[in-house]
Amino acid sequence: MATGGTEHALHHSAGDTREGLSLDSRGFVLSLIDAPSSTGVAGRLQFQIHRETGEPLIQFTKAHEKDLHLIVVRTDGSHFRHVHPGLDPSTGIWSLPWIWEEAGTYRIYADFTPADAEAGEVTLSRTVEVAGDYRPTRTTARATDEVGGFTLELEGDLVAGAPSELTVSISRDGEPVTSLQPYLGAFGHLVALREGDLAYLHIHAEGESPENGQSTAGPTITFAAIAPTIGRYLLYLDFQVDGVVHTATFVLDAHHRPATDQVAG
Repeated sequence: MATGGTEHALHHSAGDTREGLSLDSRGFVLSLIDAPSSTGVAGRLQFQIHRETGEPLIQFTKAHEKDLHLIVVRTDGSHFRHVHPGLDPSTGIWSLPWIWEEAGTYRIYADFTPADAEAGEVTLSRTVEVAGDYRPTRTTARATDEVGGFTLELEGDLVAGAPSELTVSISRDGEPVTSLQPYLGAFGHLVALREGDLAYLHIHAEGESPENGQSTAGPTITFAAIAPTIGRYLLYLDFQVDGVVHTATFVLDAHHRPATDQVAG
């Protein structure tokens, strides 16, 4: 995940491009996920973060104004959600109300920073099976999206193994939108996943975070991305206008650099 300020990027190092593929990492373990097992059933989604010793983790360092960010997405890339459960410090259980709209296999990511860990930010994940009539969707490459009356256009190419600049332009009724509001301490949050294994794509945001009373921005948000391999990537952008958070989806294919560029570099 990345945001509209460089210091808010949610990943760990320039070489760490395959986050979120394991239920354990850096001495921490994501518990089993307790959630409704079929579609249309209201319940709660619950889990714990454990140390390797089995002790629940209850102290965290805030990132983007939250102790933990939960990302949920079906393995075909659809039904993306970025939410923030609440913590019961007496048990270490994170929970929030939950209902599944569609059946399938879902990947659930917990993104957090332990208060006493030198490792910094940690991303753990598990899959959950949801019973019901499953109709998978197929992705097609697209650099535009329309959501909530807004039109979003993404410019830039993903190049495997090399930094790439991606810029999202936001308009409404043909006019540039300059009323982007801070959301979780930034003007935009970008989550990118590699199709096939849903590994996190390593992304850095460009520019500064909202500060000194700055209340709006736009119409563009720029990110710097590193795609670890060729292939297809799913990008989800959260942005806020007039107090409402919207999520736009893009699909990009990463390619190798042309041989002439490699020689020149």
